[in-house]
Amino acid sequence: MNTPAISSLAFLTPGNFADDDPYPGLEDTLQLFEYGERLGYDGAWIRQRHLEHGVGSAAVFLAAAGQRTRTIELGTAVIPIGYESPFRLAEDLSLADVLSRGRLQPGFSTGMPHADLLGDLVYDGDWRQFDLSYGRVARVVENLRGAYLGEPDTVIASPGNTQRPRLQPHDPDLVDRVWFGAASLRSARWAAQTGLNLLTGNIIAAGETSDDFTTAQAEAIAEYRRLLPPGRPGRVAVGRVIVPLDGADATTRDRYRAYAASRHERTLAPQGERRALFAPDLVGTSEEILERLHADPVISAVSELRLELPYEFHRSDYEQILDDVRHRIAPELGWRAGPVDRSAEGNPVAAVSGYPPD
Repeated sequence: MNTPAISSLAFLTPGNFADDDPYPGLEDTLQLFEYGERLGYDGAWIRQRHLEHGVGSAAVFLAAAGQRTRTIELGTAVIPIGYESPFRLAEDLSLADVLSRGRLQPGFSTGMPHADLLGDLVYDGDWRQFDLSYGRVARVVENLRGAYLGEPDTVIASPGNTQRPRLQPHDPDLVDRVWFGAASLRSARWAAQTGLNLLTGNIIAAGETSDDFTTAQAEAIAEYRRLLPPGRPGRVAVGRVIVPLDGADATTRDRYRAYAASRHERTLAPQGERRALFAPDLVGTSEEILERLHADPVISAVSELRLELPYEFHRSDYEQILDDVRHRIAPELGWRAGPVDRSAEGNPVAAVSGYPPD
């Protein structure tokens, strides 16, 4: 049995809300970020989802989350690059990062979900002629580097200031906190060669060398590490859907088990033309989940674990899952919570959020 050594614990949430009243769901998600920080999680991540009941602009949401939290890393997994202007997105992310005091962890992917509906709304002309893959991500990264624009003597004048033009505001450290969501050997290679950090979750988009999920994922991570530029450490975060039963009541436990059963068949064989491989959801008691995590060779090969919260659960479910993982599972994987900022009276984040403790 393997001995994991997890040093960073984060969670990824879908940011659900109701169609006819979106605010309560978004507020619940912001409060979940606060709750995760109080528990000592190292990172809180949001999915970016277009045309769905979820966050359509991760940069906007994380700017708000940055004002409600103090210390937790704020990530997005992932921004589909096909819908984004590389420079304008860099501006939004840079502003959100500065507002959070350097806590942003932007993650990207290629592709355009719902392209048949959205492509013509985003682009003037035929969007199929644009590079909507790796090259577009690389342009965002290059913009985040903040190189000056124009010739060496090019300046722009604005009220009260004359300056050389570049991305503003600019944090030179942000580019080192960019992640790429890789679901294949090819994308893992590109992430390494570009010097980006690696996100890999519970889906491998192409079972290229094996029909076993953990084997294929482990090979992608190994290839990424092999190709990293010298001197670039490269963070690797692995995502797993983990749903402990310990803190749930009997009715909720039945609902959790039904959720896992509804998704089990997809894990038995490669799916679709791309032969996608899915990791099984880890639903059970903390002892059962730990047994499976200790037997997972990928978990023992990384130091960062990202808890992927299921879609369409309730805020109370998410809080119970975060609490159980933090107290019953993560410590058995070697993780230790960092110090909590208690400078605000009572609730560590009350002075920032204006909200009382849950």
